[in-house]
Amino acid sequence: MATIKDVAERAGVAPSTVSYVLSGSRKISEDTRRAVQAAIAELGYHPRASARTLRSARSDVLALAVPRVPGAYRAVDGRFAIDISDAARSHGYDLLLMTDLDGVGGLRRVAGSGLADATVLMAVEEQDPRIGAMRELGFPTALLGRGDDDSALPWVDLDWEAAVALALRETAAAGHRHIVFLASAEHEIAARRGYAVHGLDGAGRAAKETGADIRVHPSNGDPDVLRRRVRELLGSRPAPTALVVQHLHCLPHLLAEVAAAGLRVPEDLVVVPVGTLPDDLGGRILPRIELPVAEMSLAVVELAVKAIASATGGRTDNHPAPGVHPHRLIAPQMAPGITIEPPKGHP
Repeated sequence: MATIKDVAERAGVAPSTVSYVLSGSRKISEDTRRAVQAAIAELGYHPRASARTLRSARSDVLALAVPRVPGAYRAVDGRFAIDISDAARSHGYDLLLMTDLDGVGGLRRVAGSGLADATVLMAVEEQDPRIGAMRELGFPTALLGRGDDDSALPWVDLDWEAAVALALRETAAAGHRHIVFLASAEHEIAARRGYAVHGLDGAGRAAKETGADIRVHPSNGDPDVLRRRVRELLGSRPAPTALVVQHLHCLPHLLAEVAAAGLRVPEDLVVVPVGTLPDDLGGRILPRIELPVAEMSLAVVELAVKAIASATGGRTDNHPAPGVHPHRLIAPQMAPGITIEPPKGHP
């Protein structure tokens, strides 16, 4: 992380001159001021992101970065925002919600202005530029999801690879040999979102382990495109007897198309969602793996609070080795008390 001394050396001035430019406490020539500002921009210097400032000017605010398209709605984002807010309040923090799609600029502003003491990143990509930016600034950060470097920052996540593999294994164990896995949406896979990529890995693993005919298809956020895709999948040969679904935003459209095809769930077609929100299936009772929202929210806030304590010289428990950050990978579980029905005609 750049220091005021680095800025002074780049601009060819004394550190005190940099301080005067930042504070405006003394008159500085226009040329010198421009040289200092150029050095600050080139080095990405944020004076208030230092540990010294964090110790003296706590905001008691956590920033939650949820990149989203304006007008688009995902129930999972709202559920996490509420539960993370509740968890933050239990630690004495308020929550600042950031929804900018280009999250790096906004996070730099938050880190540099002192608006928040730490940030929680959602919708984490494999090579997420926000991770590198926060590490460069030395700003306390915790991830809800994983990047491609497990040691980069503290993180918590559902084991999506194990979750998809478990759902497919259980479906195959019930006697289904022709299964369609409807993966995350195409744009999520293209963006290399962790849950999407790990879900695909789980499908590949289950296919090898079970020997079942598991056909993997991405989902789509457009309801018309999705319903056409579901019609094609249901009409393929051999016809699938089960659908395992990770893209749950599409579930109502999927079920409507299944009904339009004259198929009954689960008598004619088993549907197994992966990563559902608790109590969010519109009254339907389906075999499923639920997303542990409350557990993940509590864990990620705890990691963020510990990151703040570490950055400000406070005490934390279970210090990891240098360069290694704590993480938590939550094992999936099938919802209890619900069995996966065998295919029609199966003994």
